[in-house]
Amino acid sequence: MVKSNSEKVLVIGGGLAGLASACTLAARGYKVELFEKNDWLGGKAAVLEKEGYRFDMGPTILTIPSILARIFSEASRKMEDYIPMVRLEPQWRSFFDDGSILDLVSDEKTMQENLGKFGPNCASGYKKFLQYSERLNRISQRFFFWKSIGGLRDMFDWRTMFQPGSLTDVLAINMGKSVAQCVRGFVPEHRVSQMIDHFTQYVGSSPYQSPAVLCSIAHMQTSEGIWYPLGGTNAVPRGLKKLGEELGVVFHTGKGVKRIINDGKKVLGIVLENGEEVLGAAVVSNCDTVRTHRELIPDTRAAYKFEGRRKYEPACSGVVLYLGLDKRYEQLEHHDFVFSKDPEEEFDWIYNKGEPAPDPSCYVCAPAKTDPSVAPNGCESLYILVHTPYLRKHHDWSKMFPAYRKVILEKMERTAGLKDLQKHIRFEAALTPQDINDRYHVLNGAIYGLASHGKVLGAFKPSNRSPDLKSLYFSGGSAHPGPGMPMVLMSGWIAADTLDQDGIAPSNGEKHGNKQALAHSNS
Repeated sequence: MVKSNSEKVLVIGGGLAGLASACTLAARGYKVELFEKNDWLGGKAAVLEKEGYRFDMGPTILTIPSILARIFSEASRKMEDYIPMVRLEPQWRSFFDDGSILDLVSDEKTMQENLGKFGPNCASGYKKFLQYSERLNRISQRFFFWKSIGGLRDMFDWRTMFQPGSLTDVLAINMGKSVAQCVRGFVPEHRVSQMIDHFTQYVGSSPYQSPAVLCSIAHMQTSEGIWYPLGGTNAVPRGLKKLGEELGVVFHTGKGVKRIINDGKKVLGIVLENGEEVLGAAVVSNCDTVRTHRELIPDTRAAYKFEGRRKYEPACSGVVLYLGLDKRYEQLEHHDFVFSKDPEEEFDWIYNKGEPAPDPSCYVCAPAKTDPSVAPNGCESLYILVHTPYLRKHHDWSKMFPAYRKVILEKMERTAGLKDLQKHIRFEAALTPQDINDRYHVLNGAIYGLASHGKVLGAFKPSNRSPDLKSLYFSGGSAHPGPGMPMVLMSGWIAADTLDQDGIAPSNGEKHGNKQALAHSNS
């Protein structure tokens, strides 16, 4: 019988969540080894550099920096010493089909003025919506964040839930309502509501199918702002790697994991793709949770129980264009949304019909204004993301891409006013849903892990602790609390904290940070 190495914790996957888990565990005195299939760390937070242009390949929007700061505080370090960053204003610019433009800004007075141009009740409705969003965030901090959650049963203390205060909070969540329904209850104006809807795009889901509790995302962003790590998003994994190395984490790149060794009840280690066995007391998987069960622990009781517990749907995928331009378009801010004419129809195409939307919304990042080093002088490294359905069997993106590229570029020229865009392209690269599937080994090419659909249970992802296989933990966008850079980082912390609380593996007794202050905190 194989015996685990009782002193070592193994982390599978070097995405942001895996790095967060590794650093948190190492700060608390654990011996940690991390194994990454690719030759780089950071997962989707990779970088593309060609012909003088530099692009963030994956996430470009950093919100809620306090979550990242918390990971560094585990080791009594300051985040800004590792990842210098600047706050962006406006947070983003919205371009609408009718030619109108709306800037999302932090300053309340300025935002009220911006909204006043869109109708007499928009400003007051938006203010009331943010107040509601703030309340939802407080409820989430109390019941949902910073602990391993897999469903309603894990959220509440059922002994106290029906007390007046708790019951009021539960009712405020508006179970049974979608994000779109909730938003339009405050702001019916179609352009403003469309902008607010897109806070849910951080989780890659339809606002018409996502639970109202996700309206809390708006407060999270507007309160802490949007930040740009100098050098691009890849500065985040670089900073976490540096922290991990200082704390003794051993990083292995170019080493994929083939299987998790277990005896049916407990994890014992891993088998690498080269056949090497590495034993450990616990495993944190930063791989997609569905694929972890199907590919790393197949034919186990835990895998069967996972599949039978709930049917999980992949979130959306996307097409990403990386365009090196020989000019800058001054109407673009660092972050922009170029919206579709009919959002309900757009989301119906993506999430119900399972086909690319004929008139898509485009997220656009034009970072040269903030960081001129991303492109030659006077030029721009333009990043365009359009959400698409996750991969279906009949999708052949080698044939679909050329036509859809044309749809996207024409949309940019028409709605955002990027005149003669195609004439100014000097470098071009792209990712399709098939590329995303192959490059990142995610479920059906889904960028954001699992969809947050379902008006009651949509916010719940698989918990960070396996209920069926001892000493197995999960982090990443397909584990609690879900996708988006800050939530993914939080999932890594939760997985590490849960493992620590379970006492699965002994630490060496050397605490690099304020373990006691943070280990038992759920706020």
